[in-house]
Amino acid sequence: MGTKFSVLLLLFILFPLALAQLKVGFYNSTCPRAESIIGQIVAKRFNTTASGCDASILIDSTNTTQSEKDAGANQTVREFELIDEAKLALEKECPSTVSCADIITLATRDAVALSKGPFYAVPTGRRDGLASNPDEVFLPGPTISVSDAINVFAAKKLTVNNMVALLGGHTVGVAHCSFFEDRLSNFQGTNAPDPTMDPALVAELKRICSGNNDPTAFLDQGTPFVLDNQFYNQTLFKRGVMQIDQRLASDKSTSGIVSGFASNNAAFRLRFAEAMVKMGSIEVLVGNNGQIRQNCRVVNQGKPLSSGNLGQGKPKKPVDQPKPKKQKSKTKRQKPKPKRNPKNGKK
Repeated sequence: MGTKFSVLLLLFILFPLALAQLKVGFYNSTCPRAESIIGQIVAKRFNTTASGCDASILIDSTNTTQSEKDAGANQTVREFELIDEAKLALEKECPSTVSCADIITLATRDAVALSKGPFYAVPTGRRDGLASNPDEVFLPGPTISVSDAINVFAAKKLTVNNMVALLGGHTVGVAHCSFFEDRLSNFQGTNAPDPTMDPALVAELKRICSGNNDPTAFLDQGTPFVLDNQFYNQTLFKRGVMQIDQRLASDKSTSGIVSGFASNNAAFRLRFAEAMVKMGSIEVLVGNNGQIRQNCRVVNQGKPLSSGNLGQGKPKKPVDQPKPKKQKSKTKRQKPKPKRNPKNGKK
């Protein structure tokens, strides 16, 4: 069991345009079953796969325009189909009511709870963006310094405590080897592994990464399917897989918070839930801004959502119009008159 929750967490770092005016229970009168429908679909996917938020990341690229989905680290984001499935169910229940942005937010909350993490109330009322631009995406990379990461989060009015709590979502996450492989053998050009990584972990990750097609490894080698504080305990023993994760335990700006979460799971759960709600409420579209997308992969263009076009974000190639047939001449050819027999005058 488990979820790719840490990947879903990335969806919240794509912050859009307007100040939040959200409230818990936004759909109570317009779509009372919205949250339960999303929860059921997440639970079904959770059990079968074991595996800034205006939903602009959901928009597919087209033949002429690249979307945020294809930008850098976003290429590893998964579970778009879960959002598709939830959207289709909600369109049947209450058409053009629940935004894709709120589906992402609620689905993430439910994935956290199914991973034995906290279940927290989520303010809703977001609307969906009208564009998706990969040039507007900035996601901190795995080698970012703690000070730079703090600045990135501070720019969105998130505290150092918020940042450390949110990165704790890696406790149920995975990462492709390409994100940390440099730490295993030639760290910063030294021809040796990163000295801040436990040698036993280095050996295990080398084994995993020896496969083809950029394999993945758990970011929490202790309890990878449970959202708990073991991620922090792992970093205290030099078992952080991503470089930024390990740096949290050694940098003086964050080491105290890491130690506190490592020794107090209840405190981590509380701060994690608070940080998730705070982050999911930053610069969202509300009121009359944006739209309620009918298909999360495309901006509304008047075509209703159906099982036939669900997930078909890329426009179909235009159908070639049949070439006009050549017009036949309307002038009829006259048949030659039969010659008369000069002897009897008969034809």
